[in-house]
Amino acid sequence: MANPSIVLQTSTLPNKPGVYQYYDSEDKLLYVGKAKNLKKRVASYFTKTHDNGKTRLLVKKIVTIKHIVVATETDALLLENNLIKKYQPRYN
Repeated sequence: MANPSIVLQTSTLPNKPGVYQYYDSEDKLLYVGKAKNLKKRVASYFTKTHDNGKTRLLVKKIVTIKHIVVATETDALLLENNLIKKYQPRYN
């Protein structure tokens, strides 16, 4: 995790279920994902090596991380699905 802004954004995420959204430098939505633990899931993108070229490219473009906390993993799944349908992010 080299980018100090990403480090800060990741460190402030809660250890709760929810949906995360990655944005690029033009504030364009790149990706929507769900997690049972937002902090762990989002941090995993920046702390491990990705074999998939598409994922590596996505990680390089991320400038802003937004999140929505929900009550359950099921709520996260439903919200993720709705947001992907609505916004059709490039990397989903």
